[in-house]
Amino acid sequence: MKIGKRLQHIDAMVTSGYAHIWDCCCDHGLLGASLLARHMAPFIHFVDIVPELMRELETRLRHFYPAMAADASPSPVLSAWQVHCIDVASLPLSRHEGKQLVIIAGVGGDLMVQLVRTIHQANPNADIDFLLCPVHHQFTLRQQLIQLDFQLLEERLLEENRRFYELLLVSSKTRKMQPRCRVSAVGEQIWLVHTPEQADVASRYLSKTLAHYQRMQRGQHVDVSPIIEAYRAVAIQPHR
Repeated sequence: MKIGKRLQHIDAMVTSGYAHIWDCCCDHGLLGASLLARHMAPFIHFVDIVPELMRELETRLRHFYPAMAADASPSPVLSAWQVHCIDVASLPLSRHEGKQLVIIAGVGGDLMVQLVRTIHQANPNADIDFLLCPVHHQFTLRQQLIQLDFQLLEERLLEENRRFYELLLVSSKTRKMQPRCRVSAVGEQIWLVHTPEQADVASRYLSKTLAHYQRMQRGQHVDVSPIIEAYRAVAIQPHR
């Protein structure tokens, strides 16, 4: 099935080199199915806590990818899939070896903070990358990633159906072969644009974000002035 713009960008940010990829809060499994079709890892895991969704998804996967089911002894050249009806916070990462990618999208930044923190605390020495796409509270999420001392690998900004999304690919381990890049509280790469269209998206997103925090400052008597100043300091620049 065709996937939307947001899932296309998430899919494009997934590279090879992972032993296990976990598509969390996977809903109907469209992203995981795309990764499965591309054979992006030996094992693709579909995770959601809704039993009905997981039963339907497993039925579809057994119909379209019967030879790739983990319990079917799939060919070494194919990806194997497995469905997990569990809380994302309890991912069984410690049962597996090798580098793992945890994808969490479609939930708010507050919940995402809890999930990332819990997974990291349960697997402090594991080699885990996180690909994150919160629907809101991006600043809160970034603050948590900074506190956890995660390394930024890539970040993107996109617009789909009049909503803006930040995509962050981060790692719990420092990569030896590349310079360390820290997570920014307001983002850096997302403000480097290649085209007039990207500049327009970045400009409107920055204006919307500033307006949001200014309303919060006025209406809820919450001091978010440091956040406002941080976003006011953002400069949208052409990527060189």
